[in-house]
Amino acid sequence: MFDNPLWLAPALAFGFAFLFGSVPFGLVLTRAAGLGDVRKIGSGSIGATNVLRTGNKGLAAATVLLDAAKGAVPVLVAEHLWPGTAGIAAVGAVAGHCFTPWLRFKGGKGFATAAGVLLALAWPVMLVCAAIWAATLLLSRISSVSSLVTVVAAPLVGWAMGYPHTIVPLIAIAAIVIVQHRANIGRLMRGEEPKVGASSND
Repeated sequence: MFDNPLWLAPALAFGFAFLFGSVPFGLVLTRAAGLGDVRKIGSGSIGATNVLRTGNKGLAAATVLLDAAKGAVPVLVAEHLWPGTAGIAAVGAVAGHCFTPWLRFKGGKGFATAAGVLLALAWPVMLVCAAIWAATLLLSRISSVSSLVTVVAAPLVGWAMGYPHTIVPLIAIAAIVIVQHRANIGRLMRGEEPKVGASSND
């Protein structure tokens, strides 16, 4: 019997996580609730922040939970099926959410899914990052700022807390989330990014 090539397990883990993460729950939930296409309002994102613009807080909360779950579940499954591939699956899940093939490779901003994968990779790191997110949101009152600060800080937190296996995946995930927030970054530089509760794009 031939040995499996070294690339097979990482490829399977990434592909599985990518497909799992690509399910556009925000769009599915809003359509199922009769609220139309969430991509046609606000920022056009399928994430929870844009779902909240429909006025349905319950759907927004459900979107957060499901987007986080589609990050955590494939990481846990991949590590069980292909030991040592959790980090690769983490990147795949976030990439699948942000660049879903079902929506012409467009998707959400990736933050909730990133939180889910971090919960599965190293929950103590996730707790610290949650505190960083909350503190930054309290101080800035700008959702995108808290998300960006948190994803940039996450690899440093992972390193400082002694979870070296999280560093490279979290750097890759931070890069994806930053790319997805490029419009927000532009508005921040122009001083046009809305604060929490304001009616504008995210």
